[in-house]
Amino acid sequence: MNFEKWKNLEYMSGFGNEFASEDPRCPDSLPKGQNSPQVCPYGLYAEQLSGTAFTAPRESNRRSWFYRILPAAKHLPFSKIDDGLLESNFDTVEPNPNQMRWKPFEIPESKQVDFVEGLISICGAGDPKSRHGCASHVYVCNKSMDDKAMNNSDGDFLIVPQQGTLYITTEFGRMMVEPNEICVIQQGMRFSVAVEGPSRGYILEVYDGHFVLPGLGPIGANCLANPRDFLAPAAWYEDRTCDFTVVTKYQGKLFAGKQDHSCFDVVAWHGNYTPYKYNLDTFAAINVVSFDHADPSIFTVLTCQSTRPGVAIADFVIFPPRWSVQEHTFRPPYYHRNVMSEYMGLIKGKYEAKEEGFMPGGATLHSMTTPHGPDADCFNKASTDVLQPVKIAVGTMAFMFETSLSMAITEWANKNRVDEKYYECWQPLKKNFDPNWKPASSK
Repeated sequence: MNFEKWKNLEYMSGFGNEFASEDPRCPDSLPKGQNSPQVCPYGLYAEQLSGTAFTAPRESNRRSWFYRILPAAKHLPFSKIDDGLLESNFDTVEPNPNQMRWKPFEIPESKQVDFVEGLISICGAGDPKSRHGCASHVYVCNKSMDDKAMNNSDGDFLIVPQQGTLYITTEFGRMMVEPNEICVIQQGMRFSVAVEGPSRGYILEVYDGHFVLPGLGPIGANCLANPRDFLAPAAWYEDRTCDFTVVTKYQGKLFAGKQDHSCFDVVAWHGNYTPYKYNLDTFAAINVVSFDHADPSIFTVLTCQSTRPGVAIADFVIFPPRWSVQEHTFRPPYYHRNVMSEYMGLIKGKYEAKEEGFMPGGATLHSMTTPHGPDADCFNKASTDVLQPVKIAVGTMAFMFETSLSMAITEWANKNRVDEKYYECWQPLKKNFDPNWKPASSK
């Protein structure tokens, strides 16, 4: 595969927009004035992909229409295949309330593994059958998905590459997603991942609904993740006869169906239900410019909301380079016990609250009400620093999957790549209490 050409891919700008796209090799392939004409241009088939119920409110209704060479229904029956380390039953493991840290997840070296084969579930809650819950996975792979696609019937995948560029072909077109970018493949969208070499990253899966931009409230109309910076692929098709496999994730299990042609045969499409990508460098961070420490929710890129106002099934939050200018304030993240569960990963650099031990390609989990915060070295340094304006997190990008659900750690993740000494980073914290302390003005 010639990856050099992917650098010149065209995209369409906007979050949740109503798009229309046709492969330039087939001009006028989009029907005019209707969705399902008796005969489609070029002898194509019309097919709708729904992302919400037909009767969902118009402002949240999501669907797209494909004009494709063959309908997706043309395939042989699906058969069960090995799930590997993918997990969706989070009720079979013993609870673990401890602070957890994982060393960088290992990329296979001795065998060839593609994106689907390299999926590993770390933690999760809920059940895809009831369409409620979320899960955190990682992927580790070194091989492209040749003549193979994946479809997630259970929910949306938010994919965060950490090492290696992903070349993603979808029914809507192609996307090149590099580390420090993310992409979202929404429920029911078929996609294939090609890689150039060892690749690793993180995945947040949500079962309940779709990701949306967070409300800005008194911030106003601008900043954080701006809608124009989200990019959807432009139509591209291949008309190729081959021994092709579609892997579907259904009710947490993997199934494979064979067909005699590539599923990426959509010549044109229109709608508002699309895959998309986003460059984290375009996030316009908000921060405190007087005193005290704002909550990390100010760094929310995308959210999947629950039925309770303001409470997320999952938030995707980043900690980008930004200026820190607060006066007489402990500037690093505060010590915390959260009613939410916090799963963190590191794309590059060093995270300010724990500069040692938390490594790119690794992860941490601070479960519901589990205490966490800066390690002893960070506390001591931040408590004695001369406070001046300083740009922090330069060359760093950490992120958090935050959820209102209590996450269960999978059996694999309880036994593999665990940093057993993580708790030790807080042990050097000493008692500084002085019952004879007096304010400086009264001394």
